[in-house]
Amino acid sequence: MKVLFLTNEYPPHIYGGAGVHVGYLTRELAKTMPVEVRCFGDQRFEKGNLKVTGFELDTTGFTCPEPLKSAFGAVRRCTDFNTTNIDADIVHCHTWYSHFGGILAKKNYGIPLVITVHSLEPLRPWKREQLGGGYDFSLWIEKTALEMADAIIAVSGETKRDIERLFHVDPAHVHVIHNGIDLKEYYKVDSTDALKRHGIDPNKPYLLFVGRITRQKGIIYLVRAIQYMATDFQIVLCAGAPDTPEIAREMQDAVESATKKRSDVIWIAEMLDRNAVIELYSHAAVFCCPSIYEPFGIINLEAMACETAVVASAVGGIKEVLVDEETGLLVPLEQMKESPFEPLDPEKFSRDLAAKINQLMGDMKLREKFGKAGRKRAEEKFSWSAIAQKTKALYETLKP
Repeated sequence: MKVLFLTNEYPPHIYGGAGVHVGYLTRELAKTMPVEVRCFGDQRFEKGNLKVTGFELDTTGFTCPEPLKSAFGAVRRCTDFNTTNIDADIVHCHTWYSHFGGILAKKNYGIPLVITVHSLEPLRPWKREQLGGGYDFSLWIEKTALEMADAIIAVSGETKRDIERLFHVDPAHVHVIHNGIDLKEYYKVDSTDALKRHGIDPNKPYLLFVGRITRQKGIIYLVRAIQYMATDFQIVLCAGAPDTPEIAREMQDAVESATKKRSDVIWIAEMLDRNAVIELYSHAAVFCCPSIYEPFGIINLEAMACETAVVASAVGGIKEVLVDEETGLLVPLEQMKESPFEPLDPEKFSRDLAAKINQLMGDMKLREKFGKAGRKRAEEKFSWSAIAQKTKALYETLKP
């Protein structure tokens, strides 16, 4: 049995959890079966059972509005995915950018369609800022693909419930298979080169954020929480790749406001490589994930694997990764009834984040206890080998 993965992101060109997921899962699956990956980019390599081909795109001739280029570019690449002959038994899609390719493969090549849901477009309305009318297209293509898929993988129980609530799907077709972590790569390290490179004092405790500058990640609420935090620790914001110029300006303004009152806020405005991020996780006193929407929250798992205590918002799959009062602290997030995407009281959310952070930063023994428990939970529950086995078992049920 051979599986074809269609995806926007694939290493080294990744910017979110979906790219991390696909990279590790395909590598693990390829230990026991042929795996082909077709992705957006210039990747091109073949090793053992794993073959990866990037599909590049020249948009210089596009005269459509800038926000629509990614939507039309996705359609063109998805078509190219299919005009290159497919000899796989199953097509497995990741993120809406690849869904049109999955639809074409299912209809034209007659093979089962599997979709892993890393996030859901109806729950990310801020994407309209980035995509314009392309957001309406993403809603339509996601709905169409999910409702015709032979199997849907949800990365958390919360995501499964969202899928069944938002789409006309048979619940029997929706399966929960969590994200995972490579425990041989993510572990506590002693080196501090990355800290020194970015002006972080390794001898003084620091709070850490790692992630993209996007509405979903809640970074603005964390920056606004700085005014309520104790002053005896550094604050390190490893935050880059803003979704839009508007949120980039918001981030700039928020950081400038915070740094007027304290000088130990360090903003690393780029996405660092894995080794550097592992160093940052390893030496952080506390890692914070203030997301307002998070189907899984793989960054929390990465921090836990590096034995770092976590403070995170109690949303989505985070509640299935982090155990409150055991591996970290959860912060309740009140949400607006008419829109589940913004805190009902943004200032209260920022204050609550700061309170939990201050609590952990003030208790070194509790931080160490949470850090050890986090590593243990990562080892017991979230290995990629177990996730690959579950995924392959699902494929087996779809064979003719």
